Amino acid sequence: MLDPEGSVEHQPASSFPKVLLIPLAMLLAIAALLLLAFSATRQKEPDFYTFKVVNIRGKLVSLEKYRGSVSLVVNVASECGYTDSHYKALQQLQRDLGPYHFNVLAFPCNQFGQQEPDTNKEIESFARKTYGVSFPMFSKITVSGAGAIPAFKYLIDSTGEEPTWNFWKYLVDPNGKAVKVWDSTVSVEEIRPHVTELVRKIILKKKDEL
Repeated sequence: MLDPEGSVEHQPASSFPKVLLIPLAMLLAIAALLLLAFSATRQKEPDFYTFKVVNIRGKLVSLEKYRGSVSLVVNVASECGYTDSHYKALQQLQRDLGPYHFNVLAFPCNQFGQQEPDTNKEIESFARKTYGVSFPMFSKITVSGAGAIPAFKYLIDSTGEEPTWNFWKYLVDPNGKAVKVWDSTVSVEEIRPHVTELVRKIILKKKDEL
């Protein structure tokens, strides 16, 4: 059909595809955001608090409950030459710093010298009655080698330091990152300043947030 000027009359294009463009763009945007979120989740590196362990009474617990606090992770034994001095000092550290976002986390282990031969119940009774232990204790485990539990594998991999005897001490920050490690020969008194400094930072941060 010709218009008055003799040119070809153009029919208006259908608006149907244009109507679909907006919701389609929105769907693509949402899909892209979901993909990014999924990728971020997949790529998120694990930390100490992402693992689950069994406590000394046989209950599966998530270490996530300790996120935001400083933790001193120790493989303990009841019949070691370091037992008496370490248990006393660890309990004193718990008593002094426990109210301020800090915990000793004790993992009994019989790998070294077979110096933790008893059952979980006997280990807990010994620690509570002999040293008045109030810090969290977990089920007897393997802390090094192929049989090490995932939480300890993380500590070993992230620090490059693997326990070779009882009472190794890993300092874990509020974000679950292992920041220091000491072997059995280093006393709790020697590492106290490092623990105290991390705890002090938490206290100051919380004050600033008020």
